[in-house]
Amino acid sequence: MSGGVDSAVAAARAAAAGFEVTGVHLALSRNPQSFRTGARGCCTVEDSRDARRAADVIGIPFYVWDMAERFHADVVDDFVAEYAAGRTPNPCLRCNEKIKFAAVLDKARALGFDAVCTGHYARIVDRPDGGRELHRAVDPAKDQSYVLGVLDAEQLSSSLFPLGDSLKTEVRAEAERLGLAVADKPDSHDVCFIADGDTRAFLAERLGTAPGKIVDTAGTVLGEHQGAYGYTIGQRKGLRIGDPAGDGRPRYVLDISPVSNTVTVGTAEELAVDALDAGHVRWCGPRGGAEFDCLVQLRAHGEPTAARAAYDEAGGRVSLTFAASVRGIAPGQTAVLYDGTRVIGSATITATRHSAAVA
Repeated sequence: MSGGVDSAVAAARAAAAGFEVTGVHLALSRNPQSFRTGARGCCTVEDSRDARRAADVIGIPFYVWDMAERFHADVVDDFVAEYAAGRTPNPCLRCNEKIKFAAVLDKARALGFDAVCTGHYARIVDRPDGGRELHRAVDPAKDQSYVLGVLDAEQLSSSLFPLGDSLKTEVRAEAERLGLAVADKPDSHDVCFIADGDTRAFLAERLGTAPGKIVDTAGTVLGEHQGAYGYTIGQRKGLRIGDPAGDGRPRYVLDISPVSNTVTVGTAEELAVDALDAGHVRWCGPRGGAEFDCLVQLRAHGEPTAARAAYDEAGGRVSLTFAASVRGIAPGQTAVLYDGTRVIGSATITATRHSAAVA
């Protein structure tokens, strides 16, 4: 129970369905005051109080589990290390993979519970053979199947998502009927452990300044930066490179090299790629062989793109070739593969490229 409306209603629905429910709030910060406050986060002291009040209204036991050290090691340290290596991580996916459906699930099972139930907007469909499938939510605007794509089949078998068939407006109305004070609480946004939302300053505090060059694809120096970690592929704003390009068009970050500490910029067209390689592959459903067609989502709220996937089981890697070019894709991001509304699995992007046919 994060302290928001979604997890509160999920707990209420699970209790109404006859489950023996215990509410758990995760204390994830070594210093809770450093996390987002003002109804914008999901892990602050005020959020834990909102969660406790909701549990009291629902009539279920409530506990706070301290997972700060595990969260710092598996999510925060990973976030910093990925940026330092020139990659762009998604901490919400890492939290789901390492904390909510790993550390929390392991502890819950040790205490005799059967499943972890959350307020994510996604659906679980039971197959005739006894397996389970993860599908997109009914409400496309709130669908969170992307950030759950890191779950494997075993974790999915012990997960419950009661909100997957509902619209957000219905969830808020239900919270109001139940007398939950969080019915009108704003949704959480941004990275919970960056208090002011300034990712570049957060990284600079931990990685220090490292001045380097900003260059174009010809190697011409256009400006300087104070740390390549402060940029991500596809970024347009905040480049501070002075004069516009000769054609007057905006420039975007094309490449980040932590070895040479160089940021390369170019045109929107130069951002376009039509293939990528990815590792850390996790399957949460049948994939249909070593090669198969699928839809690929590359951002939490991005549009899916048709692609052909080739899985190298021995190497634990997957290659994707897109039917149309995509832009602004960075190593470190997660590609989630779909068959219609069903999530097939996910992989972490290691490199982008032009396919041999295009080259």
